[in-house]
Amino acid sequence: MPRHRHGHGSNLTQIDRNASERERRRSMKDLYSRLAFLIPTPCPQGSLPELVDEATTHIKQMKERVEMLKQKKQQVEGNIDKISNADEVISGGSGSITRSSMIAVSHLDSILQICLISGVTDNCKFILICQVIHVLMEEAARLVALNYSIMGYRIFCTIHAEPVSSRIGIETSRVEERLKELISPTS
Repeated sequence: MPRHRHGHGSNLTQIDRNASERERRRSMKDLYSRLAFLIPTPCPQGSLPELVDEATTHIKQMKERVEMLKQKKQQVEGNIDKISNADEVISGGSGSITRSSMIAVSHLDSILQICLISGVTDNCKFILICQVIHVLMEEAARLVALNYSIMGYRIFCTIHAEPVSSRIGIETSRVEERLKELISPTS
């Protein structure tokens, strides 16, 4: 007889435990589905440990990328400060380009990114940009995007280019050398 009393009570608790376990499993399945959706390279029906491994790797890569981008941002901000502090102008034939122009070239995948900051007078705002594009064309690069902002007598420009032929590619160091020659002061 005592078995029935405990049995009836334990049946209810067992049913409650089973229901809560089902709910927990459903919740975990939903969470793993969300996690799999957030990872850029989805695992093809891999196990949960593989999914968690992939997510962990992705998070580490994203942290490294954030750190790299923070360092680049600080570098660019430092260069902007240098440009703001040095405002000497070299007179040229059709206009003037400040001595404090700055150019940075980086290669991201197959895209070449050029960041240009230059002080210019009103009559030559786009001369330097045209010269940069001309160098890119000579180096077998095709212009993908160009963004610029003008603030007072400063122009901030970002240019993205890709190789005309993926087999040939773009020699980043040579492009950077030629572009730096453009902005280096000539007496």
